[in-house]
Amino acid sequence: MNLERLLSTPHKRFNPLLREWVLVSPQRTQRPWQGKVERLPAPPSLTYDPNCYLCPGNKRAGGKQTPQYTGTYAFDNDFPALLPDVEPLQYEKDGLLVAQTDRGMCRVLCFSPRHDLTFPRMDAPELRGVVDAWAEQFSELAEIPWVRNVQIFENRGELMGASNPHPHCQIWANATLPNLPAREDESLLAYHSKKHSCLLCDYLQLEMRRNERVVCQNDAFAVVVPFWAVWPFETLVVSKHHIASLDQLSPAERGFLGDILRRITVRYDNLFETAFPYSMGFHQPPTNGQPHEAWHLHAHYFPPLLRSATVRKFMVGYELLASPQRDLTPEAAATRLLEAGEVHYLDRAPGDNQK
Repeated sequence: MNLERLLSTPHKRFNPLLREWVLVSPQRTQRPWQGKVERLPAPPSLTYDPNCYLCPGNKRAGGKQTPQYTGTYAFDNDFPALLPDVEPLQYEKDGLLVAQTDRGMCRVLCFSPRHDLTFPRMDAPELRGVVDAWAEQFSELAEIPWVRNVQIFENRGELMGASNPHPHCQIWANATLPNLPAREDESLLAYHSKKHSCLLCDYLQLEMRRNERVVCQNDAFAVVVPFWAVWPFETLVVSKHHIASLDQLSPAERGFLGDILRRITVRYDNLFETAFPYSMGFHQPPTNGQPHEAWHLHAHYFPPLLRSATVRKFMVGYELLASPQRDLTPEAAATRLLEAGEVHYLDRAPGDNQK
């Protein structure tokens, strides 16, 4: 059956990475909105904020001081969700009540000393500095014998839980494999065992041939709205070459990664002419010292904004009780992102409406 026949009727799509179904309801885009409206805060206007604990030279919680850094800066989170030294405890009752301690480390990585400099407005050397820092942190944490997963993620904007607007991300290292990386690991291994090829290599080649959901690309990376997307303008960043982790990128590929992340985040900001909120994270192979031939470096962007800068998507009702659901089709979302352009709306000349 031609996909076009499905685009105007309720249907479900399969996510091969998580091996779950997503309900798509395109007819619901016509319904009037009378739900909750979020008011987005204005982006920072100061290059330095004396009250920001991530700005150079300022004090953090407990009296610790942020140094006068000039590039990127990583430090152990003052309020970590995981601790490296915990007593190994387990609890089990009839196989129904099961719990155990979880060991880990949490770090913060500041992208820039500038309080107002977001990823879509960084230049190539600044972007390369962030990618280099990510690769360095991954390598360093992966070498710790008990670490099994390194999760690099950025929450941008108050809507996504970011308590500080200073450009930064978090890096959590776990002694166990969290739920979603574990499910992807199983899916990638199963596909590789059955097809003797890489799931994401094959998927990206299919998307590139069809060119229906590709948003942007360069020599080393492509950004697509995945066929199974759940969030309104969700995207998947995939390396064009079969490579497993950030530390395996060549110097040129690191530059290309910074470039593609800037380009997709510019498109996000342009979409509704605001500092577009999202959660972004890289998925990389387990750090257990074993070869992971099936793994393929990729990043997910999960943005909540649906119809404007003030209407967002909530995960409620059917999605909490049954399965993920979306109204805007991935194809329509890809078209909107393509039309958003790559000249940041704050950098356009007065009166210039060209995107």
